[in-house]
Amino acid sequence: MSKIGIYYGSTTGNTQEVAEEIAKKLNVDKADLHDVSKADTNYAAYDVLLFGSPTLGLGDLQDDWEYYLDKVKAADLNGKKVALFGCGDSSSYSDTFGDAVGKIYDAIKSKGCKFIGQVSTEGYTYDSSEAVVDGQFVGLLIDNDNESNLTDQRIALWTEDLKKVI
Repeated sequence: MSKIGIYYGSTTGNTQEVAEEIAKKLNVDKADLHDVSKADTNYAAYDVLLFGSPTLGLGDLQDDWEYYLDKVKAADLNGKKVALFGCGDSSSYSDTFGDAVGKIYDAIKSKGCKFIGQVSTEGYTYDSSEAVVDGQFVGLLIDNDNESNLTDQRIALWTEDLKKVI
């Protein structure tokens, strides 16, 4: 399997927990799990990058991602495989569910990376999302507020799919 770096931002701890669970499922060492509030963008050691952010408020990026995303846009992502994940609230914020993941995707889609880990929207309840491209989510979306009973299964299925392409 390729060398994987996981980069996440987390305000309440949900996205960090998801990042840690993904790391376990993919056998990613804790040294390769990075909080974006302290991370650089030297991605040379990694073949695969996983970027995760919760969606806050009405479709906003997590605070640390606001700053970090500019650094990611300036980094060399050419030839890297990139998978996205994030947390959101599909009930209270059904019009902006997972928008932060869509914002990251939009910011780096022209950087020469190959996106992996798209997820079907089937089984999700929401009204609108910037994370939907060509009828599917650009990455894994988790709703621990309303669908925590689906979290473990969604992470397990997603990581198994990732293993097939990394």
